[in-house]
Amino acid sequence: MDEVDVEQTGLTSEEAALRFEAGQGNVSSDGSTRSLWQILLANVFTLFNAIVFAGFGILFALGRWQDALFAFPALFNTVIGVVQEFNAKRTLDRLAVLNAPTARVRRDGTDAEIPLQQVVLGDLLVLHTGDQVTADARVVQTDEHGPSGLEVDESLLTGESDAIRKRRDDEVLSGSSVVSGTALAEVVRVGDDSYAAKLTNEARRFSLVQSELRGSINRLLKWIAWALGPMILIVAYGQIQSHGGWERTLETGEWREAVVGAVAAVIAMVPLGLVLVTSIAFAVSAVQLSRQNVLIQELPAVEGLARVDVLCLDKTGTLTTGKMGFGETIELREVAGWRGILGRIGSAPDANLTAQCLAEPFGGEQAPRITGEIPFDSARKWSAVIAGGPAEQGGGTWVFGAPEFVLADAHGDAGIESVLQQAGELAEAGKRTLVLAHSAVIDGPAEHPELPAGLVPVALVTFHERVREDAAQTLAYFREQGVEVRVISGDDPRTVAAVAREVGFDAPRGYDARTLPEDQDALAEVLETERVFGRVTPQQKRAMVHALQSRGHVVAMTGDGVNDALAIKDSDLGIAMDSAAQATKAVARLVLLDGRFDRMPGVVAEGRRVIANIERVSMLFLTKTTYAFAIGIIFGLLAWAFPFLPRQLSITDGLTIGIPAFFLALMPNASRYRSGFLRRSLTFAIPAGLVVTAGLIALRIVGHDIGATVVQMQSASTLVLAGIALWVLAVLARPVTAFRAAVVVAMYAGLALIWCIPIVATFFRVEFLPAPLAIAVLVVSLVGMVVIEALRFWHRRRVE
Repeated sequence: MDEVDVEQTGLTSEEAALRFEAGQGNVSSDGSTRSLWQILLANVFTLFNAIVFAGFGILFALGRWQDALFAFPALFNTVIGVVQEFNAKRTLDRLAVLNAPTARVRRDGTDAEIPLQQVVLGDLLVLHTGDQVTADARVVQTDEHGPSGLEVDESLLTGESDAIRKRRDDEVLSGSSVVSGTALAEVVRVGDDSYAAKLTNEARRFSLVQSELRGSINRLLKWIAWALGPMILIVAYGQIQSHGGWERTLETGEWREAVVGAVAAVIAMVPLGLVLVTSIAFAVSAVQLSRQNVLIQELPAVEGLARVDVLCLDKTGTLTTGKMGFGETIELREVAGWRGILGRIGSAPDANLTAQCLAEPFGGEQAPRITGEIPFDSARKWSAVIAGGPAEQGGGTWVFGAPEFVLADAHGDAGIESVLQQAGELAEAGKRTLVLAHSAVIDGPAEHPELPAGLVPVALVTFHERVREDAAQTLAYFREQGVEVRVISGDDPRTVAAVAREVGFDAPRGYDARTLPEDQDALAEVLETERVFGRVTPQQKRAMVHALQSRGHVVAMTGDGVNDALAIKDSDLGIAMDSAAQATKAVARLVLLDGRFDRMPGVVAEGRRVIANIERVSMLFLTKTTYAFAIGIIFGLLAWAFPFLPRQLSITDGLTIGIPAFFLALMPNASRYRSGFLRRSLTFAIPAGLVVTAGLIALRIVGHDIGATVVQMQSASTLVLAGIALWVLAVLARPVTAFRAAVVVAMYAGLALIWCIPIVATFFRVEFLPAPLAIAVLVVSLVGMVVIEALRFWHRRRVE
C-alpha cells in the first residue's frame, strides 16, 4: 500500500450517521412508473368499459339481465390487462444491477460489514477479490505494481471482457466486481447518482412491447370511440321514432324496448372479443414456448420476431459461450520441457480463464521442477514460472503473455520481428495469441517483477472463444427468412469479426465503434452497410438500435450483460440469454432459459402463427363491427326498429365469431409476416359487413311487405345474419382441413339446435318462420354467400 495513505481510518460512526440522515446514503428510488392503483385505474376506467358496463347497468335495471351477457368479455379483457401490467411491474421492481447484500467499509479505523443502503458519501470501501463494488468510488490506496494490485471486471457494465487494472485516483463503478487485489476506495456517488442506479432506474421505466397487432387494434378502437358518440344519438333517435315517438313510448311503456334496442346496437359496434381472443392466443403461445424453455415476459412479444427484420447480437454469451477454448501451438524453437510448462500454467490454482484452457491438452506433460512463480497481471500482460535445473533441461525463467509485451525489449532483432509479425497475423484472424518465451536467467519473484534478460520465443499459443454449436444454423435460418443480422460487441473488432466468420458471416473485418459518428442519420448510414462492430459502448448499442429504428427497421436485440440492458429495453424485441445479468433479464421480453440460441426459429414460427391467425380472426370481428355500424346508421335514420335483441346478437356473436375464433387463433399457420395487418383486414371486413347489412335491409323490406311480426322479423334477421356471417367464417377458415370443416359445420348445427330446443328458443325469443319469410331468408342468405365468395377471391388476388 502507498505510505501516504496508510493512516486512512475512514469516517467515524457519528459522521456516517449524520450523512445518512442528510440523505447522503446509498438508497435508490424503487418501483416502476405506475403503482397498482394507477394500473387498475388505467385498465378499468376506459371508454369502452364505460360504454359496456353502462349498457349492462341499464339492462340490469330494466330486468333484462338475459340481454346483458356481453359484459363478460369486457370483464375478462380488463382482468387480463391488469394482470399483464402488474406482472411487468413486479419484474421491473425487482430489477437491480447490484446483487451484493452487504458492503465492507472502514469506519473508526476498523473494517465492518454493513447493508449496502447504509454506505454514505465519503465512506471508505474495503475491496477484496470477489467483492462487488456497491457505490461509485475513487481508489485512494492500492499497490499499483505488485501482485496485489486491483483489477476489476466491468463486463456487465461496459461489455469489455478483459479485467481492468485500477490505479490510485481511478474510479471504480458500482456493479463491477473485483477480480484480484485489494484497495481502499472513497465513495464519490451514492444512490440514484451512481452508475448502476442510473442504469437500473432508466431500465425500470415501464413500457409495453411494440406490437403491430395491439397497436392496430388500439388504433381501430380509437376510431370506433370517436364514432360512438354520434352513433348513440342516431340509434337512440331511430329506436324512439320506430316505436312511435317520445310521447307514445312513454305512454305505452315501449320505451323499454327502444332502450334495449339502442343498447344492442351500440354494444354490437364494439369488437370486445377481438382483444380477448388476441390476449388468449398470446397466452397460449407463451405456455407453448415455456415448454421449450423460452420465457415470455410480456404476452405480445410472441408476435415480435414475426415482424423483426434486423437482429442485433451481442457476441459474448449469444454467439459464443463466454468461455475460451484452446486453439493450437506453433513451435518456434526446440527447448526441453515447454509443453510441461504450459500444463503447469494451465493447472495453477490462480490460473485465469484463458490459462485454464491449457490444462487439458498439456496437463499430462512432464514439467521441470518449479521453484517459483510470478502471477499474471493485466498491466504487465504476462506471468512467469521459474524452473530449477540446467537450461538445456528446461531450467530458467519461462514467461507467458502477450507477444508485444513479452518481447518488447527485443525489437530490432530480425527473428523476434518475424515472430511478432506472425503473432499479429494470427491476431488479425481473430485468435487470441500469446507467446511462451524462455530465458536461462533466473529472476525470482520481486515486489516489482521485471522481464529477465535473454528471452527467446519458444512457442506461440492461440485461443478462441467457444462458439455455440447452434449459432451457425440459427443465423443461416434468419438469412433465409430475410432477417438481417448485426454483431455488436465490446471486444476487439478483429476478434468479433473472426467469431462472425466462424458462424457463417462474410466479415473480412470488424468496424471499430470508436470511429462511429454520433449523428443518428450518419450512424444509420453506417449500419446499413456494416455488419460486425467491436469496441461498442453501452450508449452506442442503444444509439444503434435507435438509428436502425429511424430507418423503419423492426429491431431485436440479444445480450447478457448489464451493458446490453438499455439497448435491449429500447429495441422492438429484447431477448436475454440464461446467463444474463438480473437487470438484463428483467427488461427483456424473451428469456432463453436454457441458453440455446436454436430456440429462436421456434419463437419466430410461433410469432408467425399468432400474427397470421389473429389477422384471420380480426376479419371476423371487424366484419361484425362494420355491419353493426351500418345497421345502426341506416335503421336509425330510417326510424326502423333494430332487428335484434341483445341476446340474439349473443347467438350470432358466439356461433360466427366467439367460439370459432378461439379455434382459428390457435391453429397451425406458417404464413410469413407481411406488414399492413390493419389495411388487409379492413379491405375484407368492410365490404363483408356491408354485404350482411344489405341482406338485412332486403329482408326488412320483404318482411314489412308480407306483414311479419316483430318476433318473426327478429328470428329471420338472426338467421340471415348467422347464415352470411358463418359463410364469412367458412371462407376465412381455408385452406380446408378436416378440423376446420368440422368447426364450421358444428356452428351451423349449433344454430339449428337453438331453434329445435324449446327452452333455448324461448330464452333467445326465436321461432320458426312462415313459408314466405323462410324463402326470403334462404334467398337472401344464398345471395350473400355468393357475394362473400367473390369478395374473398378478389381479396386474395388483389390485396393479399
